[in-house]
Amino acid sequence: MKLNALIIGVALAALAVPAMAQSSFYIVQDVKTHHCRIVDQQPSPTEREWTSVGPGGVVYHTHAEAETAMKTVKVCTE
Repeated sequence: MKLNALIIGVALAALAVPAMAQSSFYIVQDVKTHHCRIVDQQPSPTEREWTSVGPGGVVYHTHAEAETAMKTVKVCTE
């Protein structure tokens, strides 16, 4: 009985961990104020308040990676 519970727990953890690890971060710019920020969802093409910046709407895998990249994006540093 305990072995079955352990196996089920390990299987659930194996499924949950990769889902949590697949984080995506995007650098977006407010169209009106031109301020940049990092978000975890890409703005939809119909959204008019924010636009993706960077080459080709780059996806960053960590927040720190996005922060470093944001310092090099020309429209975010002006």
